[in-house]
Formats: sequence, structure tokens, C-alpha cells
Amino acid sequence: MAKKETPEEKELTTQQVENSKSAGAVGNDENPVEKRLIALARLQSTLSRIDEIKILRGELPLEVANIEDDLAQLQKRLDETASDAKKLSQSVTAERNKIAQSKELLDRYKAQIDNVRNNREYDNLSKEIEYQELEITLSEKNIREYTQELQQRKADIAKIKEVFELRSGDLKAKKTELDSIIQETHEDEERLLKEASKQEEAIKKDSPRVLAFFNRIRGGARNGLAVVPIDRNSCGGCFNRIPPQRQLEIKLHKKEIICEYCGRIIIDPDLMDK
Repeated sequence: MAKKETPEEKELTTQQVENSKSAGAVGNDENPVEKRLIALARLQSTLSRIDEIKILRGELPLEVANIEDDLAQLQKRLDETASDAKKLSQSVTAERNKIAQSKELLDRYKAQIDNVRNNREYDNLSKEIEYQELEITLSEKNIREYTQELQQRKADIAKIKEVFELRSGDLKAKKTELDSIIQETHEDEERLLKEASKQEEAIKKDSPRVLAFFNRIRGGARNGLAVVPIDRNSCGGCFNRIPPQRQLEIKLHKKEIICEYCGRIIIDPDLMDK
């Protein structure tokens, strides 16, 4: 735990900063680091305002995407189930055609059996009659099974369609809500995005390394803050205490100071509003 700053240390730090700033007052306008820190602070402010707009939308974009995924899955299930139902219906029709063919053969064989000339012909026709009767029995059994499965598929299709309609209603409502928020914030967001782009280009022209470092920190920060001010003698990002000498270095604007705990760029609060 960092040592608590005493009133004497605080007074000393303040006096050191004032002395150092007074000593370098003539060259402040030419301080490239200070200009870069101000540019980073402005960029951070612009990006934070864009983040606020995105927060205003909340989880709506994610919810819309999730519902769209659900609908895609439901449509896939609906198509597959409908395809199964179609195949079962075709199978029922095929079995009925087989029964019709078997009955036709059965009638023919029964007519022929009365006119046989020997036992061999009689036995052969008897076997054919028995075979066709078995074929009819099997087809009737298949029709019952296919019909039962077909009824289940139709019930599944009805349930999927019901869920699909409900989720479609949810999607419509969420999209309407999201579109309303986007419409309200579109102009501000577009303006801020253009402003941020210009600010990034200016920093990149001056120091591409610093911009890359800034973007890397911001990408890894949960709240999107890559540049933070000193806040009550602590880092404005992670709130760990900053030693007096380190505070002095930050307030002198001579170099970029990185928080040893969270890795953010810490700047003098006075630069945040410039």
C-alpha cells in the first residue's frame, strides 16, 4: 500500500510544480509533449462521448442479432421438418401405389388359379397370392407408421411457426426501438466520428507510436479509458495512489507517464479542458 501523502509533502509537491512551470513558462507553447497530451485528452473525450451513445443503445444491437440468429435456426428447423413431412407424405403415396399394384396382381393370380393344369402351376400361383397379400399387409403397416410420423411432423411445424411468429414480433419491436435511438443519435455520432478521425490523423502525423499505444490501451480497457487525469492524488483509471514525485512529473508535461498498475496514460487534470 502506498504511503499516505503528508501535508508537508503535498505543499512541497505543489511548490515544485509551480517553480518548475514558472521556470519553463517561456517554452510552454513549444512543448510538443504537452500538445500531444492535450490532443490525446481531446481524442479520449470524443471517443468517450461516442461510447456514451453506444451505451444508450445498450444491449439492443446484441439482442437484435441474437433474435436474428434464433430466427435463422428456427427457419432451418422448419425447412428440415417440412422436408421430412414431404418425404413421409411421398412414402405414404408410394405404399398406397404398391397396395394398388399388389391388389391388381392378386386379382389376376386368383383368376388364373381356377384354370391351372397341374399342381406345380397351382403351387406357384398360391405362393404369388400369399406374397402379394404379405406385401399389402406390410404396406398397410408402413402407411400407419408413416402417417403417425407425418402427423407428428405437422404438429412440430405448427409449433415452430408459432415460435417463429413470436420471435419475429420481438425482432420487429427491438428493431423499432433500436432504429428510434439510432435516429436520435445519428447526427451526433456521425459528427463525433468525423471529429475523432481528424484527431487521430493529427496524432498519427505527430507520433504514430503514441496513437498505436493509445488504441492498444483503449482496446484492453473495460470502460474504454486510455487517458485519465490525476484524481485525488490517484490514477483516474484504477484509483491507485500516485507518489508525489510521480505527480510532479505528470504536472510538468515533459513526457507521457504510464500508470504502473493499469497501464493507462495519466495526465494533469488542467490539460483535460484545453
